[in-house]
Amino acid sequence: MNTYRIVPAILSLLLPGLGQLFNKQWIKGLIFAVIGTFSSLYFIKSLPHAVWGIVTLGEKTQRLVIGKDGISEMVQGDHSILLMLNGVFVVTFFALYVLFWFFNIKDAFIVGGLKEQNLKSPTFKQTLYFLSETKFPELMLIVPIIGVVFVTIVPIVFTVFIAFTNYSAPNYLPPAKLLDWVGFENFRRLVDFGEYKATFFGVARWTFIWAVLATVTTFFGGFLVALLVNQKDVKFKYFWRTMLILPFAVPQLVSLLVMRNLFNGEFGPINQYLRSFGMENIPWLTDPLWAKATVVIVNMWLGIPVSMIFIMGILTMIPKDLYEAAEIDGASKIKQFSKITLPYVLFATAPIIIMQFAGNINNFNVIFLLTNGNPVNGDYMYAGDTDLLVTWLYKLTLDSQKYDVAGAVGIVIFIIIATLSLISYRNTSSFKEEDQIQ
Repeated sequence: MNTYRIVPAILSLLLPGLGQLFNKQWIKGLIFAVIGTFSSLYFIKSLPHAVWGIVTLGEKTQRLVIGKDGISEMVQGDHSILLMLNGVFVVTFFALYVLFWFFNIKDAFIVGGLKEQNLKSPTFKQTLYFLSETKFPELMLIVPIIGVVFVTIVPIVFTVFIAFTNYSAPNYLPPAKLLDWVGFENFRRLVDFGEYKATFFGVARWTFIWAVLATVTTFFGGFLVALLVNQKDVKFKYFWRTMLILPFAVPQLVSLLVMRNLFNGEFGPINQYLRSFGMENIPWLTDPLWAKATVVIVNMWLGIPVSMIFIMGILTMIPKDLYEAAEIDGASKIKQFSKITLPYVLFATAPIIIMQFAGNINNFNVIFLLTNGNPVNGDYMYAGDTDLLVTWLYKLTLDSQKYDVAGAVGIVIFIIIATLSLISYRNTSSFKEEDQIQ
């Protein structure tokens, strides 16, 4: 291989920008060299300490020291959480810098190949034009990708790390105490033995049941409403559409707080109305079965308008000649619905249904604002009968400071949602058809 490519690539490997300077790309080379120099100096100083912090989680605890004059002084030690967080950020920055370093070597190698062919190296102005015209989409994607890395991936990695430590109250809370790596101990406490096993399986079972019920009822409820409004004989369609979309227009927080008062077992208007007819109070939010039924009903009130909007748009897109041909062939309304309307709507909304199912697994607002996970279950640890995994995670962290178990629960939620979503989506007709087109 010609030295026109090897030399600049090796120079860029030693320090970013040197290969570009060798190729007489002065402005680009200086920019790369400045970035590479300052980054290298930063990582030489910070990376060893970051890795040490992740591996050891600190060595010195906070302690109280009494001086010769009898005055006590609190001497700060290592903070395991801050060391871990700093380590995750520094290692993430280093990974991005490695990508930049690789790009710098590749760029020097490619430009060296141009010189090998007796072609001029692109000027800085030509490089900017190339980036702004040919590579503009990739250039614009850099900002959101960096945002995803630091807003989504870094917190996920941090949560994963927490799940493998003993970070919990009252014995292991920094800075008074240092944390230790405990491996898969927290996961074993959830599924194998320990006080969290019954809670985990009970809450997980209800989470799955809730997700199925919430998705099915809101989707088919919206489907039914959309079909009724879309009928030819229905008058004042705009009025009905406006009225039925109002629950979605009202902020969810307001709706749920109003519903919480409406279904109050003691002074709620619904029970007062029932008592006026001589009926007994219904424990809407205090009985486990009634509380679960209540959250499903309230979720229908909030979710049906959303499904109705999607499905009404799809119904207007179904070709009318399909129904005309079906009528000519003597197909009944039920047959037309089962063979034309339902398959068409399911094909178009399958990805949306999957998204709604995944969203209902993490439907924090409805459960937390309506029941707060209650009624309390004496067999559960920090959870009630209507708690989902996500609301249980909230209670484990903010209420009980059991961050280690909460981290394990967070990973389980991620695995469940990712697995079910990927399997379901890949088996939908819309995905298979898109894959065939590509």
